[in-house]
Amino acid sequence: MGRVGLFGGTFNPLHNAHLRVAGVALRQYELSSVLFIPNGIPPHKGPLKGITGEDRYRMVRAAIERYERFDVSRMEIDREGPSYTIDTIRALKHDYRQGVCFIVGADRLLDITTWSEPEALLQSVPFIIAPREGLSGGAFERSPFDAAQIYPLDMEQVDLSSSWLREKVARGEDISEWVPPEVEAYITKNELYRNRELTGVRST
Repeated sequence: MGRVGLFGGTFNPLHNAHLRVAGVALRQYELSSVLFIPNGIPPHKGPLKGITGEDRYRMVRAAIERYERFDVSRMEIDREGPSYTIDTIRALKHDYRQGVCFIVGADRLLDITTWSEPEALLQSVPFIIAPREGLSGGAFERSPFDAAQIYPLDMEQVDLSSSWLREKVARGEDISEWVPPEVEAYITKNELYRNRELTGVRST
């Protein structure tokens, strides 16, 4: 209660499920606010093709402008080199004395042993997890997760993916049902995700 929820991700692009998760976390755990943190260079993926960190930051900023308790940080996209979550958390814990927690999908948390300093990360802050299909709470009742504070969100499973949306745009299909209008407008104006080779969509 009262903490700032740190919500990291590539947001490539940000979609309605991201906003839904942030909103449920804000209400269910009485957070003071949610801070979206677009990744810089994700260590697991390397530099993203066909889009800049600035594009992803601007899409998030435009989409959350109407939400009083949502904000966005440039910390990771302005950082040189790969972005490590543990570094971001350590820096922001000093900025937000009321405390922070980390919002993440259950599937991503399950892979935390591949992240930088996973044991330190698990013990650094409480984690609020969004449910994903095929994963139950029992998946975290073992080492190394038994050393962490993990709080599940009471909401429907999240099954919308940014890669699926990029594929639809590359095929010339409408995505207005799944993204905020500000994001759709930015993608259209800047002709993002149109290049099939950069988007990773196979030609048919």
